[in-house]
Amino acid sequence: MSRILIAAIGATALMLFLGPKFITWLRKNEVGQFVRPQGLIPAGHDAKRGTPTMGGLLIVFATTVPFLILSGRSTSAMLVLFVTLACGAIGFVDDYRKIVSKRSGGLAARWRLLGLAAVGLVLAFVAVHVVGVPTTLGLQFNDTIVSVGPVVFLFVVLLVVSGAANAVNLTDGLDGLAAGTCAVALLVYTGIAFVSGQQDLAMFAATLMGSCIGFLWFNSFPAAVFMGDTGSYALGGAIAALAVMTKTEVLLIIIGAVFVAEAVSVMVQVVVFRRYRRRVFLMAPLHHHFEMAGWSETKIIVRLWLIALIVGSIGFTLYFRSVHR
Repeated sequence: MSRILIAAIGATALMLFLGPKFITWLRKNEVGQFVRPQGLIPAGHDAKRGTPTMGGLLIVFATTVPFLILSGRSTSAMLVLFVTLACGAIGFVDDYRKIVSKRSGGLAARWRLLGLAAVGLVLAFVAVHVVGVPTTLGLQFNDTIVSVGPVVFLFVVLLVVSGAANAVNLTDGLDGLAAGTCAVALLVYTGIAFVSGQQDLAMFAATLMGSCIGFLWFNSFPAAVFMGDTGSYALGGAIAALAVMTKTEVLLIIIGAVFVAEAVSVMVQVVVFRRYRRRVFLMAPLHHHFEMAGWSETKIIVRLWLIALIVGSIGFTLYFRSVHR
């Protein structure tokens, strides 16, 4: 337990130490955020244009170094690290294309989805054939374990990886929102992995949580740096991989309820508008709806953090109850 705590604190300290230097470098090289056109985002967001982005690179670095030094480098934990880095690489390409083209459009959606599918395929194959993860789904709500077979399990893993990465990416629309909610989810997975005896997984989750907390020092409102798609894809991929390795793929719906709500709001908005030419929300994702309704940015962020804490507590309680019956 002490090594897990040291790794988390080390990641936070590394982030706080390197953050100012990295942000200065980003500003010097004009690595700034490009926002979507007016009408697709609330009017106030135009002021965020030019804010240094790609802070996800620092999140990944501050996580990887302490983890590799202090962990036992088990296959399961290294697999989660691989997924994190691979998803982060997809986000990096997206960010890089935006910076080079100087517009908000980056890597085409089909290529992002194809990349995430490839990462999910590797995760599923190694998890089953190397680590020995069973092709089952645990329903912690009623203590049921369902055997789904390799094909269905592969589909679930692909859905979880793609869904989590894109959901966290959609959540990353307000200063500190994604970093804070991810920190809560990672705290929950630190507890889940520790309770299940997977010490290296607990260390990885705790270390990544520490990086998110350190990043919040610079990313809280008003943000001095954004994580970019590099960070949001890496965090989403990490949470998805932790869910697969701890057999909580279904429970992730509760633990990541804020991410789910953000993603579902976009899907509902698109489907309803295309079919009925009406909008369910004032603007999607969900946090933009609250902005358009007159809520301040900080109020939205803090309230969604609180919701993340509540659903995270529920998720951990359900898991703890299922393994101690």
